[in-house]
Amino acid sequence: MRKFQWLNESGIKEEGNRLTLKAPARTDIFNFGMKLGADGIPEDSVHNAPFYYTLVKGDFVLKARVSLKFVSDYDAGALLFMQDLKTWVKLAFEQTDFGTRAVVSVVTRVHSDDANGCNIEGETVWLQMARAGDHFALHYSLDGERYDMVRVFRLKAARTLKVGLLAQSPLGEGGDRVFEHVSLEERTIGNLRSGV
Repeated sequence: MRKFQWLNESGIKEEGNRLTLKAPARTDIFNFGMKLGADGIPEDSVHNAPFYYTLVKGDFVLKARVSLKFVSDYDAGALLFMQDLKTWVKLAFEQTDFGTRAVVSVVTRVHSDDANGCNIEGETVWLQMARAGDHFALHYSLDGERYDMVRVFRLKAARTLKVGLLAQSPLGEGGDRVFEHVSLEERTIGNLRSGV
């Protein structure tokens, strides 16, 4: 049985194959700004969203079906892996500031980028992230069977990473983020582009 722990503890409910994490109001993990503080992290960064994680050494594949009731821009449920506050990656099902719901990815190498991917109809999508050495792949699926690529990239990261689930509401009052059929396998993905 894997041991999970919190960065920014919040409410959690476990029911069968369903985990519900509470996103408090005004919470996010994102490295804003260009000016670095004394700790080497951009001064306008936010790191207060609840992250429920376990430590994983080496290659992995994490997937979950993510759903939520969207209210405010950037409300999201996400998969996240983190080395530290300067090196981390988020794959989110998020309400965008363009009036859509989308699969959004963020790769952080001190500074966070922000890439809106495919727009999704409805309130549910499958997300998957995988590591193969220093290469990482992010995918989404509408049915949990066929996965489409969001992005593949190289990132020098520690051998052991924090890997888990994130609940955020940067501009809103928060709410439940539901993760179903969460699967974390310590294996090397066969094909980074196809996600299998």
